[in-house]
Amino acid sequence: MANPALVPERSCGGSRGDGELTLDGSVPIVEITGLWTKYGRTVVHQDLNLEIRQGEILSIVGGSGTGKTTLLRQMLGLETPARGCVRVFGEDISEIDATQLQQLRNHWGMLFQQGALYSALTVLENIAQPMRELHALPEDLIVDAVLLKMNMVGLGPEHANKMPSDLSGGMVKRVALARALALEPKLLFLDEPTAGLDPDLSEAFVSLIKSLHRELGLTVVMVTHDLDTLFALSTRIAVLAEKHVIALGTLEEVLQVDHPFVHEFFLGDRGRRALEALNEKNPQEQ
Repeated sequence: MANPALVPERSCGGSRGDGELTLDGSVPIVEITGLWTKYGRTVVHQDLNLEIRQGEILSIVGGSGTGKTTLLRQMLGLETPARGCVRVFGEDISEIDATQLQQLRNHWGMLFQQGALYSALTVLENIAQPMRELHALPEDLIVDAVLLKMNMVGLGPEHANKMPSDLSGGMVKRVALARALALEPKLLFLDEPTAGLDPDLSEAFVSLIKSLHRELGLTVVMVTHDLDTLFALSTRIAVLAEKHVIALGTLEEVLQVDHPFVHEFFLGDRGRRALEALNEKNPQEQ
């Protein structure tokens, strides 16, 4: 095993560097190869590999300290790995310049765990913010587009001038989702999308994500610890443990992996209850 203190410098083998969108069903939307993440002498990821296919909902799970959110931040270009490649839409996002990276970012959306709305901006202004940053759209078109996005996530125009402090937790999530969809992305990142929601609101939000995924042809990358959300949405699941992806596949495939974390997380009391609930909702699949 390599000495963590002697990790070779990162290398990716080149990049187009044009910041243009690549959508080809034969090419992964996200491709991570040989990734190392280090903080001082602490190694979080070691030779981690992961591919995310066009059109799927890929969920990332793992125990505390396995670097789930860190991996998400690396896909977003917010952190650079010590070694290895993170390609999004075919681009090594650590090799392109800031302008090219921003061009790529216009093709993805991010829903943060707590919504991350701007507290001093109205609902309309929060959703309009990514559009206004383009400096390319007239204001009347922006307003029309915002109202359309609000309608897509189940919010009426009467909420447009409300402040975030006036919103319920479920409404904050919907506004944040509308903002994530503002530029009509092909890739959507979700960080604990149902955290803080009661069961009814959580189920409604899961249904919303599922319908948007289908209607908009989205590719979704989700980090979650909520088993009901995980089981309801995931096309495939990536399990992080021991600095690697130790399981990757459908729920049925992951459940066959003989690993302590898989047993504890998926087949413990919480996991069994979630599986039973899933089986009750989808008896035809059993």
